[in-house]
Amino acid sequence: MSADSNATTRRAVSRMSRIAAHMGVGSQTGFEAAATSASRVVSQQPPVTVLVTGAAGQIAYSLVFLVAQGRLLGEETPIKLHLLDLPQFVGALQGLAMELEDCAFPLLRGVVCTGDLKEAFKGVDVALLVGSFPRQAGMERNDLLAKNAAIFKEQGRALDQYASKNVKVCVVGNPANTNALIAQACAPSIPKENFTALTRLDQNRAKGFLAKKLHVSPGQIHNAIIWGNHSSTQFPDVSHGQVSIDGRTVSLKEAVGGTEWVEKEFIPGVQQRGAAVIKARQKSSAASAANAVVGHVHDWLVGTPQGEWVSMGVYSDGSYGIPPGVIYSFPLTCSRGNWAIVQ
Repeated sequence: MSADSNATTRRAVSRMSRIAAHMGVGSQTGFEAAATSASRVVSQQPPVTVLVTGAAGQIAYSLVFLVAQGRLLGEETPIKLHLLDLPQFVGALQGLAMELEDCAFPLLRGVVCTGDLKEAFKGVDVALLVGSFPRQAGMERNDLLAKNAAIFKEQGRALDQYASKNVKVCVVGNPANTNALIAQACAPSIPKENFTALTRLDQNRAKGFLAKKLHVSPGQIHNAIIWGNHSSTQFPDVSHGQVSIDGRTVSLKEAVGGTEWVEKEFIPGVQQRGAAVIKARQKSSAASAANAVVGHVHDWLVGTPQGEWVSMGVYSDGSYGIPPGVIYSFPLTCSRGNWAIVQ
């Protein structure tokens, strides 16, 4: 090494030492202290057991890595994953578990791969019910409902018998609202408020449409919401939403220039987005669905930001004239595992 290189190295080391002295105590930098502190917090907490059903499928393949990274419950909460699928797919689950291990996620405390309901649902704290029977060519809707009713009755009973009595359930498999209601009805020992259906993907799609229209970031769109069912009958609603532009808050209705674009492009565009994705890629949404699941559960369990509404399919209490006892997507605020319908 040349004299010039040695001098450069000494100057760099000296500068790093000054930064360390400024940011930390002794030889430990502020970053190191924070990392050590976070490590201690993580190691002292028992893991939260998270179940993913349909775990050999494409949504789950995107989802489990987000969960293991800490996107679901935060970066200080250890996770234990239970992966459930049909017995013939357990080999694929074991391959997925190998990939999870190879990522060396600091929060991941173990992976259970199984085709057995009791083993899968035992002690579960969060249940992500992703798997469902897909609609096939020539299948009538009633046939699809009957197939999925059998699956979600079985899973509801398994939740009732084996899971934590405070388990939080997010149903992703379609028809999500109906499947959530069936599972809830078969788990009478678990509070009905603990069963939810995913409409966060639809809300995210709505934000994406609006952001593209207004040439802003989706993070600047607030309180565009989804009413109803996760299907083409849903109603995306901008009437209470806002957008942050140039340091000021503007109503979404004003920002988009009235109702014509909303009625002719926005509402049908969001309603048909899933079909458009399938047409374009010959497969249904996977990564975007997984991202929506972690957003749904994170905001439910950790809490929504002040003034921010999220859309979730929940058990109706009669608000807005919706009959009690159905799963329906409302605007909600959440705090530490509890949700409240915005009135």
